[in-house]
Amino acid sequence: MKYYLIAGEPSGDLHGSNLMKELAKTDSSAQFRYFGGDLMERVGGRLVKHYREMAFMGFVDVLLNIRTIKRNMEFCKKDLLQFNPDVLILIDYPGFNLRIAKFAKQNNIKVYYYISPKLWAWKEHRVKKVKAFVDEMFTIFPFETEFYKKHSFNVHYVGNPLMDSLEEFKNKKQAKEHFLAANNLNDKPILALLAGSRIKEIKRMLPTVLKATEGFPDFQLVISGVNNIDKNVYYNIIGNKNIPVVFNQTYDLLSFAHTAVVTSGTATLETALFNIPQVVVFKTEGGILIDFLFRNFFLKTTWVSLPNIVLQKGTILELIQKEFTVKRVNNELKKLLFEESYRDNILKDYKQLRVLMGKAGCSERTATLMVNMLNRTTTQNKEQKDV
Repeated sequence: MKYYLIAGEPSGDLHGSNLMKELAKTDSSAQFRYFGGDLMERVGGRLVKHYREMAFMGFVDVLLNIRTIKRNMEFCKKDLLQFNPDVLILIDYPGFNLRIAKFAKQNNIKVYYYISPKLWAWKEHRVKKVKAFVDEMFTIFPFETEFYKKHSFNVHYVGNPLMDSLEEFKNKKQAKEHFLAANNLNDKPILALLAGSRIKEIKRMLPTVLKATEGFPDFQLVISGVNNIDKNVYYNIIGNKNIPVVFNQTYDLLSFAHTAVVTSGTATLETALFNIPQVVVFKTEGGILIDFLFRNFFLKTTWVSLPNIVLQKGTILELIQKEFTVKRVNNELKKLLFEESYRDNILKDYKQLRVLMGKAGCSERTATLMVNMLNRTTTQNKEQKDV
């Protein structure tokens, strides 16, 4: 069968690549064409648009790049029709993907959505589009089943793909000594800094984080760098400070870290699953006005970080928008680095988090479900033609 996938960011590339591996195992005739990244390209098929050409975040960024977004949209529509897949598989990235879902539905292309948009957090009204344009939804958090049930839409809960990625990493994890030597690091405890995966995000977050992490001589700061970002983006912010950046080694870094400062997103969940106490930070354009609108009119959950949302409690401190200051990050780090009882409480909640996240095998379960459904549809269509 022919599969067209759309992933618009690094996490989607990761989960898309794992799903493609399992689809290829289940369907020996699988053909892939996709918007994605390097990881998906390594699996095979044809990469037609890299996610770095689509990584626009926030209202202002989207507005400034609206022409590029429209060009990407039109290109995708034409390419989708030309490929004529058996199924379109959308991976998160709702602003783009829900529009493509509508187009696909209008052209009788079956639509599967893998990794639901976070409609339970904001823009709940998009559920109407999901119900109208998506044939099957495959969710990765247990609470999403109840959310969609409330809107009379049945979904398939398949577990979380991060558990697959962690399991795969553990099987090939390198020794700490090798990691330190390969990256010219010393043996001091590591304070990991995860500043995000987009250029504007990094430029907005990292300067404040670096100021907040000064004054901890017994720890070494290490920045997690993203390969698709120009290295000079990091080095220009770091300046003459002796702070190393390790590229494309986030899991290695987290596996050996003591504590972390993490930009809100999937990385907060990854950090928690690696059992690393953290403080979550985030800031976007608009300052106080955007902060007010976000909290009072858009955000539907009490928390913004995935660990807190899954646990339904404020296990880790979230410093968002106006609360993201040098002083507040620094004060929280003092507690995370030096107060054992404070760390222990976080680690206790992390243990419960791992139980809630379930076992590995999400990608395999999802691929099996998808292929079985497609085979049933093919059989039914054939029987109808024969009649």
